Amino acid sequence: MRILFADKFPAEQLTEIGARGHEWELRPDLTASELPGAISGYDVLVVRSTEVRADTLDSADTLKLVIRAGTGYNTIDLAAAAGHGVSVCNVPGKNAVAVAELAFGLLLAIDRNIPDNVMDLRAGRWNKSRYQKARGLLGRAVGVVGIGAVGLAFAERAHAFGMEVHVLGSDRRSDETMRRLTAVGAEYHPDLLSVATAVDVLSFHVPADPATRGIIDAELLSHLQPGAIVLNTSRGDLVDEEALLAALDRGVRAGLDVYHGEPGSGSGEFVSALAQHSNVYGTHHIGASTEQAQQAVADEVVEMISAFESGDIRNSVNADLLGADSGQVEQRHEEAT
Repeated sequence: MRILFADKFPAEQLTEIGARGHEWELRPDLTASELPGAISGYDVLVVRSTEVRADTLDSADTLKLVIRAGTGYNTIDLAAAAGHGVSVCNVPGKNAVAVAELAFGLLLAIDRNIPDNVMDLRAGRWNKSRYQKARGLLGRAVGVVGIGAVGLAFAERAHAFGMEVHVLGSDRRSDETMRRLTAVGAEYHPDLLSVATAVDVLSFHVPADPATRGIIDAELLSHLQPGAIVLNTSRGDLVDEEALLAALDRGVRAGLDVYHGEPGSGSGEFVSALAQHSNVYGTHHIGASTEQAQQAVADEVVEMISAFESGDIRNSVNADLLGADSGQVEQRHEEAT
């Protein structure tokens, strides 16, 4: 098969893909606007942050599979892919620890004002009287919204720091999830507002979909305790930005890794009232960007490509949309192999 990598991908795994008999091209600087002109002739497209819009799928003449080398897939037009008989798959769980580590790092940074400490020292200012007034994390309550791989990893780290873990009701949890929640002594709540009322910190680990869009809204934020901290390392779509800005002005603090309208490339100008607010410590959508996580994701991508060649579509996120077009998918897969 011919495979286009439209984002960075580790050299070791590229070599492995070539050794398995596939042709590949690495073009990490491709933008969403340039992708339609580059996609012709490829059977598989692998992306990380690059958007895959309808115009790319309309221009694809041999494409059968899009792999999002990560968990979230809101940057890919699933319906357009299904309309062309293209399967879209993600790689869940492989970067969970990396995202959880960043989320907890943001929490520590907020509690101890670490970025401001650093900036003052670099500017030659000694201000111990300001920065010695931290509250600490021991015994504080944290609400974890979304108990997938990332949420569980975050909850376990919070528990290790002596925090009380609060989650939504436990319906339809797997045995493994229940085991891990029991181990951290999780307290269950019937709804999100109940969680928000009970905690000092609220951390979000859910996908961006119609059910979660704007979930961090004025009503939810009004239930937070004074001085509460909001963490979002999921997707910017979760946030009603005007509502969060108003809460920040009231003293809520936030640790954010994701934003509305953030650049889809590795660098560029980005002006955001939310990201620039004095009560926000923000990072550049780097939650999954550790070497450990990227190697694990890349290894899984290699296996997914081999599985697809053998007729196994792993982690499909648009199977329900393909529906009656499944026969077209099978036909195009047979052509690829």
